[in-house]
Amino acid sequence: MVKQITEDILNEVIVKRPADSYKGDFGRVLLIGGDKQYGGAITMAAQAAVSSGAGLVTVASDAVNRTALHSRVPEAMFVDWTDLDVLMEQIDKSDVVLMGSGMGLTDYAVSLVKRVLMQMNAKQVLVADGSALTIVANEHLSFPRDTYTVITPHQMEWARLSNIQLNYQDEIELNDVQRSMLNVDVLVLKQHHTMIYNNEGQQQIMVGGPYQSIGGMGDVLAGIVAAFVGQFKLSLSHTVQAAVYAHSALAEQMAGYNYVVRPSLLADGMANFMGRYQSNLD
Repeated sequence: MVKQITEDILNEVIVKRPADSYKGDFGRVLLIGGDKQYGGAITMAAQAAVSSGAGLVTVASDAVNRTALHSRVPEAMFVDWTDLDVLMEQIDKSDVVLMGSGMGLTDYAVSLVKRVLMQMNAKQVLVADGSALTIVANEHLSFPRDTYTVITPHQMEWARLSNIQLNYQDEIELNDVQRSMLNVDVLVLKQHHTMIYNNEGQQQIMVGGPYQSIGGMGDVLAGIVAAFVGQFKLSLSHTVQAAVYAHSALAEQMAGYNYVVRPSLLADGMANFMGRYQSNLD
């Protein structure tokens, strides 16, 4: 039976921060992506991660994106992804690694995905999106068995990963079997009324709409997911549900006065949106 996720998930997950906290308490998040052509994708993912409350955000990207990132998201740190020694050190220090946003499909991107999959450990969370999912599918790679892994494919990416074609993706059990075989803890299958698959069963998001059909929306979602799992750790499966719900619920609110919802504006709006829910927990 598919459970419908409601607004209650936000009040469950978005908790007030302790008065004696500091930035290290809310997740060290590393985002890997953004080649020369798609630097905007990783910038929007970083923007979303910062606005969603990640304590420390570092972006590993092509050097051409450094200035744009620092101009748009000055809170984020930057690593040139060709400096492999520094990149591997950053991976080891991170609580959450998000890879794939604007990464591209070059030979270097393929080598990076392979390195990340080998480097992750059991204490970390991996969020895989976009190009990384296509690379995993094309190269017949496996996600690390001991790392909590969240993937956020759209339906074509899921078809490549799972070999379940579009006209069969409404078969819930088939999707869940493939999720398990891929060593994925949470599958967020982006579609009209996004489906989430995890060990607790299947859940569906009924908010959101066609105003989200714009490039960059998935990158923002990935950044929100990475930030949420970096700071809210009571139940990672519920935390992912809250991140997905928050993304679509804010988009629905913004659609009340916008024909389309720009992903970058949605990313910037997450801090205010989250604040309205945590303030109800007195």
